[in-house]
Amino acid sequence: GNMSSRKGLNAACSVHEYTGSFIGQSAHFKMTSVCGHVMTLDFIGKYNSWDKVDPAELFSKAPTEKKEANPKLTMVKFLQVEGRGCDCIVLWLDCDKEGENICFEVLDAVLPVMNKPRGTERTIYRAKFSSITDTDICNAMNHLGEPNRNEALSVDARQELDLRIGCAFTRFQTKYFQGKYGNLDSSLISFGPCQTPTLGFCVERHDKIQSFKPETYWVLQAKVNPEKETSLTLDWDRVRVFDREIAQMFLNITKMAKEAKVESVSKKEKVKQRPLALNTVEMLRVASAALGMGPQHAMQIAERLYTQGYISYPRTETTHYPENFDLKGCLRQQANNPYWAETVKALLSEGINRPRKGHDAGDHPPITPMRAATEAELGGDGWRLYEYITRHFIATVSADCKYLQTTISFSIGPERFTCIGKVVTSPGFTEVMPWHSIPLEESLPHCEKGDLFPIGEIKLLEKQTNPPDYLTEAELITLMEKHGIGTDASIPVHINNICQRNYVTVESGRRLKPTNLGIVLVHGYYKIDAELVLPTIRSAVEKQLNLIALGKANYHQVLEHTLDIFKRKFHYFVDSIAGMDELMEVSFSPLAATGKPLSRCGKCHRFMKYIQAKPSRLHCSHCDDTYSLPQNGTIKLYKELRCPLDDFELVLWSSGSRGKSYPLCPYCYNHPPFRDMKKGMGCNECTHPTCQHSLSMLGIGQCVECENGVLVLDSTSGPKWKMACNKCNVIVHFFENAHKVRVSPETCDVCDAALVDVDFNKAKSPLPGDETQHSGCVFCDPVFQDLVELKHAAMRHPMHRGGQGKRQGRGRGKGRRPGGRLNPKKPKDKMAALAAYFV
Repeated sequence: GNMSSRKGLNAACSVHEYTGSFIGQSAHFKMTSVCGHVMTLDFIGKYNSWDKVDPAELFSKAPTEKKEANPKLTMVKFLQVEGRGCDCIVLWLDCDKEGENICFEVLDAVLPVMNKPRGTERTIYRAKFSSITDTDICNAMNHLGEPNRNEALSVDARQELDLRIGCAFTRFQTKYFQGKYGNLDSSLISFGPCQTPTLGFCVERHDKIQSFKPETYWVLQAKVNPEKETSLTLDWDRVRVFDREIAQMFLNITKMAKEAKVESVSKKEKVKQRPLALNTVEMLRVASAALGMGPQHAMQIAERLYTQGYISYPRTETTHYPENFDLKGCLRQQANNPYWAETVKALLSEGINRPRKGHDAGDHPPITPMRAATEAELGGDGWRLYEYITRHFIATVSADCKYLQTTISFSIGPERFTCIGKVVTSPGFTEVMPWHSIPLEESLPHCEKGDLFPIGEIKLLEKQTNPPDYLTEAELITLMEKHGIGTDASIPVHINNICQRNYVTVESGRRLKPTNLGIVLVHGYYKIDAELVLPTIRSAVEKQLNLIALGKANYHQVLEHTLDIFKRKFHYFVDSIAGMDELMEVSFSPLAATGKPLSRCGKCHRFMKYIQAKPSRLHCSHCDDTYSLPQNGTIKLYKELRCPLDDFELVLWSSGSRGKSYPLCPYCYNHPPFRDMKKGMGCNECTHPTCQHSLSMLGIGQCVECENGVLVLDSTSGPKWKMACNKCNVIVHFFENAHKVRVSPETCDVCDAALVDVDFNKAKSPLPGDETQHSGCVFCDPVFQDLVELKHAAMRHPMHRGGQGKRQGRGRGKGRRPGGRLNPKKPKDKMAALAAYFV
């Protein structure tokens, strides 16, 4: 059939249209996608202010609302435009709890604009599938079900609990500790019901290492010579002793013997079992331990492989294949890959082994390769993860590894020693997973009971017990799974969070070493209320959330009960915060003792100190005031100029040579001087009518991309002059090598933008007729047209996006030509592959 494809109004999601049959009737299909969650939960306006709201109110008083998760994508409007006039909706979201939740977000958006059903006619359908393959997709279309409201509610409950509990604790401890200490080096002292127990595991291991006292022990090592040139090392049956004198006594006794006597020889066939089928947690463990990929990164790659159709759905807790799973079909796909073709062909001809019986969590089949791929196709980490998933799958249908274990027991005097040797009889699955193979060992001599061998040497080895090592990511994932902290989908997020917050650092071998801040926080929680950091309480909450998903617990009761427990804990935590503060005092410096003098305070005219550690701020130790600053950039003194309102010295914030910069007054930035200003505004947004640094004096015209931004001249940027939007990251470079650029009080008759006076050096003037001065509109003046270039600021931090609208500027600057605009990167369209199967 034919399919037409086009971009939707938000330019992020494609729409594929075609005609076909639906439940026995001819129908016109529209297929599109969303980019993750459509909506997100947040507090209503005033409760988002840290300064005006007591964090304790967030537990029950503060009302929440659903907001668009990414307003720039206008996802609700897009869904309503496409859904208008449709009779039925088929939901193809991921088949897990988050996917069910997104189903209802989509329904909330489109049901009001769809055609009303006639009588009891069914209009909402849910497709259940585990991979994007012809068979799975067609099967899902022929067996459509309904979305599961209970699973969606369990996600709503988790979101609300994490928002209310996390925000209350985070706001309180961030304000409390950042108001006292200058070198915490974390912009947010966050708390999370899952994140904090995750950190607790890392600190618990750190504490064991710190409190470890090595003990000396002694081992008796004997070597016998079965033949002249060969020697065999024997292991002592007592393993080790911790008393030197007793060890010496055993050495003296055994040294009296001249020969070692064989007491017994036993041979046993042993089996190393093939692995269980692969689930998410095991994949993340191996990715970290063997492939050196962090869990978050590994999950992103797995999701990409899934959307491209290479593997089945990567979020699953199941390690058991359903009876009707086409194992042979998946295996045939791999018959031509040079790395494992021989193994696969042998399995297909000799017959495959039924995979081991694992755990069936009732969600998705285990992670399985769905089509063949090459290294050139996937490249780098994508191929490494795909290769592991494929090898693991082939191993699950291979034979077990079999080996013969020979154990020889010796006596030297009264003491017993043992020697063990292994010989592989059938490699089985280790052919395709060679890292699991039985190591090659020296072959043991042929001997029988009663044989005597000359002793080569007997000696006493002095050793020490070793402390445990820091937790690896793989070990942490195991602990989180064991204690029920997070889900297979959220485990990578929690581990990533404790790294981002500077609570742990990732050392070599992907080991997680807690920082001073992480250690003090956990010790503080233990001191005040151990349940805040122990996994028990979160584990109990996860069980309740699972009961909601199964329809066995009431959503409102679980929410109310859990919030009540944490509200009581929060009040006790606030009352007992001095206990944690005592620990903080030992590890961190007070604000007054941190930072370097930078600019003068407008109140006492003494120097304030600039604290560079996150979050960067200025502190006046004389007035005991702290002023927050814009983050993720550099701060320096701005020519010792002062603010006309409060006499504070101005500072200049810059995000780098390719980014934007603007001056700001530390006092006005924290205490907006005019009604139309908000906290966190620099001079480029200040509406002071006469100050030479303000928006009134340096604003040129409306931004060409965002709705309410203004392009402001950066008067520090010469000779590479530029103006930058004071809301988004648009930068306009102009008049390079000009001697002076000034904003004129006059405006353009055509577009209402402020005119600009430009003064060039005679040698470098691009103006016609060797002129050096010109006054005109940046947007409309033909003389200036070729001297203006639009760019997007290179920000220092991935959180600064913005500047992605596609609108033309209106009002001021509407005559601007769109030349030089960069196309922002669009989210990947997930469902384009699905549509192809129905055409």
